Amino acid sequence: MARIPEVRDLLEISPSELGRVLLALAAGSIVALPTSGLVVNKIGAARTVAGGSLLVGVGLVLAGLGSDTLLSIPLAAVGLAAIGYGSGSWDVAMNVEGAAVERLLGRTVMPRFHAAFSLGTVAGAGIGAGATAVGIPVVAHLGVIGVGAAVGAVTAARSFLPRAAEVDDEQGAAPKVSVWTAWREPRTLIIGVMVLCFALIEGIANDWLALGIVDGYGTSNAVGAVGFAVFVAAMTIGRTAGTQLIDRYGRLPVLQVSGALAAGGVLLVVFGGSLAVAAVGIVIWGFGAALGFPLGMSAASDDPQRAAVRVSVVASVGYTAFLAGPPILGWIGDHEGVLRALLVVAVAAVVGTLAAPAARHQEPSSERIESRIRE
Repeated sequence: MARIPEVRDLLEISPSELGRVLLALAAGSIVALPTSGLVVNKIGAARTVAGGSLLVGVGLVLAGLGSDTLLSIPLAAVGLAAIGYGSGSWDVAMNVEGAAVERLLGRTVMPRFHAAFSLGTVAGAGIGAGATAVGIPVVAHLGVIGVGAAVGAVTAARSFLPRAAEVDDEQGAAPKVSVWTAWREPRTLIIGVMVLCFALIEGIANDWLALGIVDGYGTSNAVGAVGFAVFVAAMTIGRTAGTQLIDRYGRLPVLQVSGALAAGGVLLVVFGGSLAVAAVGIVIWGFGAALGFPLGMSAASDDPQRAAVRVSVVASVGYTAFLAGPPILGWIGDHEGVLRALLVVAVAAVVGTLAAPAARHQEPSSERIESRIRE
């Protein structure tokens, strides 16, 4: 994401064309997410993460090759679709695993797992900024990262909890819960809408913040990448520190404050008038984006028996943001400029705050897993 401005220049495409290329990433996720809960119930979180990470590694290599003008935009799109499918599959699996750990600990830790994700993004953004500054080709950069990320994720998945911690069945088998039943639950769908809005708040920054800083403030691609790194750093800090706030005040107040911070931050970025003010806005925006997505995953996992299918539904609705976001922002960027297009974040923050009450804690229907693991 930190190298999107450079890829845009290499491929010589407009913001709307860039939006269509990025659409492949979201499309891959949308295909994977609706059935990923069933896959997790069938083969477990560890195997789902391992398989998804291998596909993501291959996708990164292909996306890097496609960024070279000697090859093609379609190859980049295929690579992005592979990344989307692999990450969509492992997204549900990782959150089911994280929710099981959270239940067994008896305190909020989900945002810290997402902070680890953000920490990886901070490292990636920093590497991207450095690679841009010294002129390392995109294809070499993504190729090395793709191989390293796949190996690291497969290795880490070997240390996941036992299979029994992911299901709610005395024999350790996956529960017979239909994903279509979860699609008819109003609370689950409203949580999905909330996650969609916070995914937009985060995803717009991932896809467009660096480019908005470059185009809106007339800076270099390297400065744009640094701006994105600042956003992810703020989001990481928010996810690490926010767990205590959630345990003290509850999900709803934290979500309401998060929405207000995201809206205020993006207004400073767009209308600040200087890089210094925009930098303050980026930090506030990052804090606002920190907790909405992980809290939605925790809310969907309140009942361990239905965690996998509910997380898959919430993730499916939420990832619609990554499907709709790139073309919408690209179209607005063509007409109003990329910087002004970032104001979509403020709209998403308002809607997400209105949907937040659905994420209040709901007691699970069974505690058999916890008692069995403790025994």
